[in-house]
This record gives sequence, C-alpha cells and structure tokens, in this order.
Amino acid sequence: MSSSSSTTYSLPLATTFVLLMLYVSNAQLNTTFYSSTCPNVTTIVRSVVQQALQSDSRIGASLIRLHFHDCFVNGCDASILLDKGGSIQLSEKDAAPNTNSTRGFDVVDNIKTAVENSCPAVVSCADILALAAEASVSLSGGISWNVLLGRRDSLTANQAGANTSIPSPFEGLANITSKFSALGLNTNDLVALSGAHTFGRAQCQRFSNRLYNFNGTGNPDPTLNSSYLTTLQQTCPQNGSGTALANLDPTTPDTFDNNYFSNLQNNQGLLQSDQELFSTTGAATVSIVNSFSSNQSAFFQSFAQSMINMGNISPLLGSNGEIRLDCKKVNGG
Repeated sequence: MSSSSSTTYSLPLATTFVLLMLYVSNAQLNTTFYSSTCPNVTTIVRSVVQQALQSDSRIGASLIRLHFHDCFVNGCDASILLDKGGSIQLSEKDAAPNTNSTRGFDVVDNIKTAVENSCPAVVSCADILALAAEASVSLSGGISWNVLLGRRDSLTANQAGANTSIPSPFEGLANITSKFSALGLNTNDLVALSGAHTFGRAQCQRFSNRLYNFNGTGNPDPTLNSSYLTTLQQTCPQNGSGTALANLDPTTPDTFDNNYFSNLQNNQGLLQSDQELFSTTGAATVSIVNSFSSNQSAFFQSFAQSMINMGNISPLLGSNGEIRLDCKKVNGG
C-alpha cells in the first residue's frame, strides 16, 4: 500500500482529487459489504437456490431473469418484487414483459426468510436478486464471480418503465442495443448477457411470430433452421396454447455453457432477439457471437463482468431506500 500512496503524492492535486472521486464512486458497492453483519449470506442464498434447482430445473434461468428485469427499471432496487397494494398502485409484475411470465418470486421469499433468520433486517432484496443470479449460473455449470453488494430496496415501483425499458424478444437489434446503451451497457454486454439464454424456457407466444407469419410475410422467419422450425411448429401449433414451453437452448437446456452461440451460428436461436445477434448483416454483434462460440472461457469472463456492470445500474445507497423485511412490500406497507 505504501508504494501506491507515495506515488499519489507526486501527482498534481487535481489528478489526486479525480482519483479519489473515482475511488469513492467505485467503492459504493463492494464484495465485503456484509462481511461483519451477515458473513454467511452468499452460502445461505446458494443453498436455497440449490434446493430449488432439485425440483425445478428452470429456476436458475428464472432467477437471473428477475435480476435483469429489475435492473433495467429504475436500477437494481428490487422494485420488480413489489406486489400491488398500499402505496404501490401499479406493480411491475403486471407490466407486459413480466405478467404471466416472470417467476421465482416464491424462491426469493424463501431466500429472504433464510437470510432474515440468520441476519435480521440487514440484507436487501436487491442484493438477494444479485446473489441468486450468481448462484444460479455457478450451480448450473457456469462461472462464479464475487457479487458486489450494498444495494438498498426501493419504496416505489415503475410499471410504465417496465413496459418501455425492458427489451422485447420481438424488437430489432438496433432498438435493443439502444435500450442497453441507455443504461451504460455496450454491445459486448448485450451479447454476453444474451448468453443467459443458454438455459431456461420461453413460452410459444414469445417466438410464434417467427414460425408461421413473420413480419406479415405469410412465411416463417427465413433465418430459422428448417428442421428446428419443424420441431418448434410441433411444440407450438398455429392455434395452440401460447403458454407451451420450448428450451431456449435445444442442445444443453439446463446447463450454463457457450452452446447458445453455436446455436445462433446454426440458425437455432429461439427468439427473434437471439438470432438477430448473428443474422443481422454487418452488425458488431456477429464477431462477438463467433468469439464466444469458439471460446467458452472468453464468454464466461465477459458474462461475469457484464453481470457486474448490469448490477451496478443506479443502486440505492447509504440512507436511500430501505432494507425491506418482506420483499413483496415496503416496510409498514
């Protein structure tokens, strides 16, 4: 430490001030936030997620999606967990991207109960979502990373924001890129985070537009592999249930690996928003897909960093917000 501080003294005062400001802004969330107040929090979260995975192979993907849909609306503040009622007139759970779609709220409640039993009124629901996302990935064969912690929970929800800010599977690549960019996430983050579709399921209604009448052409999406198309049409008949499920990754549906990117190269992306990463001519995303497909460790490293980047979106810090005692409602609500 002494050598670095002696270097700092020789820098101009303005530079030292800028470095200090950078240090302060980066020190807001940190990996040791609960080291004295709830040292076992990571282990507690992991054990509840592990238990949930035994009876529900989808739950890892569902939990990571909650964190994603939370962070894209007013930042990572657990606003997605708030039920309608009391001061919450409109819940994000009822927004179009979430209604009858987001799931895993019961597991979040189980985690919260276990954490409260060990460390009452200390750990935020927003941090629980971030920790549950990491556990979901690492327990499914993916990378582990040290989660930055110290977020606090919102007192409000933003249903309108959920309707406009969360990327849709039907959107073009340019729109999705701009939604990421608006939150400080770049193209590499977009491709890496899309790789979370290496596990989990999607309902037919999220991709059936590609199977029969794509963009009003009367034909399927031409970027769909023909044998994959046949399989999907069997899962999702034209007038069938929109809630039937298909694997996002047809090759290793419950394993966190880089097969998602090989699938895109084979025209086996399930959602329009998946396949466009590879099939959009001239897009900056294509070379990143190719890189992640050929090098799983490069994908894993990028994914962990992009999860950290996403987890850093507008957290509530210090005395802002609160530590909710029940993730579904504000304290006293």
